[in-house]
Amino acid sequence: MASRTTLVFGGTSGIGLATARQLAARGETVHVAGRSAERVASVRVEAPELSAHVADGTDHAAVAALAEGVAPIDALVITISSSAGNGPLAELDLAELRKGFDEKVLGMLTVMQAALPHLSPDASITLVGAISAHTAMPGTAGIGAINAAVEALVRPLSIELAPRRVNAVSPGLVDTPWWNALPAETRDAYFSAAEAALPVGHVSTADEVGEAVVLLATNSSMTGTVVPVDGGVRFVQL
Repeated sequence: MASRTTLVFGGTSGIGLATARQLAARGETVHVAGRSAERVASVRVEAPELSAHVADGTDHAAVAALAEGVAPIDALVITISSSAGNGPLAELDLAELRKGFDEKVLGMLTVMQAALPHLSPDASITLVGAISAHTAMPGTAGIGAINAAVEALVRPLSIELAPRRVNAVSPGLVDTPWWNALPAETRDAYFSAAEAALPVGHVSTADEVGEAVVLLATNSSMTGTVVPVDGGVRFVQL
């Protein structure tokens, strides 16, 4: 039986990289793509089981060329992220918010559209949003709207693209490089406070979220589904 081929956009760090390594461990041929040449070079050294490529998810031509080169694609995983769009409404930088929509929502749509002709007939598409789409945390209206838009793609596309499957994972607090913009002391203090409030008692790891992504990417009966992997953060106020 031929090996399945997976393409992970945003797969050079965090949840994307954890997912890619888990899929490769299952015997799949896994390609990861990211816009940072430095991260791609690091993946080539640290995870030689993966084929790493430099490609910007907002560049339609670049995505199409990569997808054509690795086709047919049995699973497309898109973990593109953006830190833009945080802050209270009164101080929200709307230009930054627009940048966040462009990077994450339009980025995901660009990857899907460009890769679509190169997907196998029964391929899966798995997106990664965030639980900010569901929580009521002050200062997250902008980034929450971005992630709500990501999740809003799932149901209509699961019908439009059938029998290809479309799903998403909605992570909560995850210890990934996304938090590296904060000083280490600030991040650690926030994580400690969050762990005291979270029902599971710990901040999620990239591997834990990756397990859910793998499930959606490989289970042939799951479509139109958004799976929260958030440690119960949607039930508490941090």
